[in-house]
Parts: sequence; C-alpha cells; structure tokens
Amino acid sequence: MNTNKKEYFMNKFKKVGLTALASSLVAVSAHAGELTVTGGANATYKWGTAGSTSNTTGKAIGVDKDVAFTGSGELDNGTTFTIATATTDSQTDLTSGYLSISTPSFGSFLLGHHSGAAHYKYDEEVPQVYEQISDITATVTQNKVGDFMDNNHITYTSPTLEFGGASVTLDIGYASDANDTETGDGGVAKTAHKTYGTGQEAGITIVYDALKVGVYGATRENLGSPAAGSDSVRDEFNGVWYAKYNFGPVSIGYSEFYVDAGVTESDAVATSAAKTLRTSGGFTEGNQIGIAFNVNDNLSVSYTESTETYDAQDNASTAIADVDQKIDALQVAYSMGGMSIKAYQMEVENPAFDEDASDSKVTEIALGLAF
Repeated sequence: MNTNKKEYFMNKFKKVGLTALASSLVAVSAHAGELTVTGGANATYKWGTAGSTSNTTGKAIGVDKDVAFTGSGELDNGTTFTIATATTDSQTDLTSGYLSISTPSFGSFLLGHHSGAAHYKYDEEVPQVYEQISDITATVTQNKVGDFMDNNHITYTSPTLEFGGASVTLDIGYASDANDTETGDGGVAKTAHKTYGTGQEAGITIVYDALKVGVYGATRENLGSPAAGSDSVRDEFNGVWYAKYNFGPVSIGYSEFYVDAGVTESDAVATSAAKTLRTSGGFTEGNQIGIAFNVNDNLSVSYTESTETYDAQDNASTAIADVDQKIDALQVAYSMGGMSIKAYQMEVENPAFDEDASDSKVTEIALGLAF
C-alpha cells in the first residue's frame, strides 16, 4: 500500500462526536462514537524518460489530495467497530471503504473493498522510506499478488497468539466475486458469462524480537473460455513470502513472489512485446530486497532492488526465452511534524517484460502536508 498515503492519516483531527451511533445499535448498549477526519496532500515535481521505443522525455507538476472519514465506537463488552471511507484525488469518488468489528478475544472481522484485504499486509513488504516501487511504475507484478480480493470481501484476523516468545497472527479472506472491483450496497454480479468466480486468501505473520516473517497465498476461480492461441484456462494462484529485520537505525528486508494467472498459450508472447498480466500466458516470479537507514529522527534513506522474471510456458517446439524486468529505486525522506520532503530516483530495465522497450528513468520530489 502507498506508504506516503498511510502517513497522511497519522495525525487525526476529531471533527464530530456521533452519539447517534449508540442509539442506532438496537438492543446492544454502546459508548458514544466519534467521527475522525484525516487527510493530506502531496505537491510533486517529476521528470524522466518513459519506457517505450520512443524513449519519450517529460516533466510534470502535480498535486495529490486524499481525505478519509473514520467513525468508531465501543460496546459494553469491549467490542469495537470502525467504519471508514476514503475519497479519490478528484474528491468526487471513493477509493476504499470498510466496516471492521474487533472483539476482545476472538479477533477482528472486516468487510469492504479496496482496503483491508489480507494481501495488503504481505506484498512488497521490504523497507522503503517513501513509495513502494509499484506506486512509481505499474509494471511491478509483486504488487498484484492477491489484488483480486479487493472486491467486496470479508477478512478475518486472529488475535495475536504467543508461542515460545514469538507472536503469531493469522489472516483468512473470502470474496464471492474476485474481480478486483467494487459493487454498491446489495450489488450482485451477474451469474452468466463471468470471467472469475470466488477467491480465497490466507496469510500468517510471525514476529520474534526484531525479526518479522510473513507467508501468504491466494486463489480464484477462472471461469472464462481460453482466448485465441490459449491451450487452457485453470484456476489462478498467487503467493508471496517476506522477512524483515531491524537492528538499531537500519532495517533490511527480502521478499519472493509467484503469480500464475492460470493461462497457458501455445503461441506465447514474443520477448520483444509487452506482457499483460492475466491475459498473456505463463507465470511471473521474482524478488525484492530493500534496506532503509534512519540517519536521525527526521532524515531517512532507502534503496530497493527488484528482479522479476516472465516465463511464457511456451508449448511450441521453438520455446520463447524468459524475460527479466529489473528495477532500482533510491529514496530519501525528511519530516518536520506534519510536513515532509521526499524524493526518489528509479530506473526500470525491460519495462512490461519487453526486451525492445527503452529503459525508464524517473525522478520525483514531493512536498507532503498531513492533518
């Protein structure tokens, strides 16, 4: 998930006490709730070369705005509930929304879309002081692991369990229509000619001292017919694991992923063409490594390196060679209370797994304000 957007919502501004929430909970006593408004904005200046055969160079100034509304309350038995929604940059639509219920002893339950699915806790979990590299370029496959669970889903997170000094947390999720979109209240997807069916996800996080390890897997039904040139369509499987370790001001992390969209082609996409995830046959696997250093309480720097390999699984006699996409990103962040100055420089080799595409090199400087 976008780390700078997380920062926007850290400093909460309490706007309205929703005592009406208590009276709306029929037959259940609850303490008065409250509504919290949080948000922030980034003013950015970006320049660089686009990854294409034209090698286009561009410069741009932009402003990214985010506002989130969160309501919460508590029942007499200690159970708490949270209702949240966030707007898009245009302020005319929603990016995410969820309802979460947390019990004192049995863990928590979350229902929502584009927020709270378990995969957010596991993908690209390496130290970075500004952006996950998928927020810089959309060609990062690791960020796609389990993202089909974003359509109205239910996720259960266990209470923290203690074993031999280690803390263990489990996540289990289910989506009745795993198509990475959202439907409104009572919205039901059509049952005929659906491309995808149900989706399931599960993950485990283990924390022992300064070490944190996570393992995650997700599957969904493929219901569509094979496209032209495809031999078969089968259910999709995504998986990822990571390990992070902190020592003093330094944090290091390593992550590996595997995405098999369930499409096998007899006529695989050429190495000199862009690949489209879940349309092109084959599978993608790779790793990320990251290191972050807190110079002092205000200044931090990080370096991320990603290598992803596209395997066409070509069934023809003239097999298509694998294609590697490599990304390097250097980031720096300086914070001053509710204001921050952040920057990155990132380079992508073989963007979209196209060996003929020019390398992409992008630099961004951002001024962030949060409330």
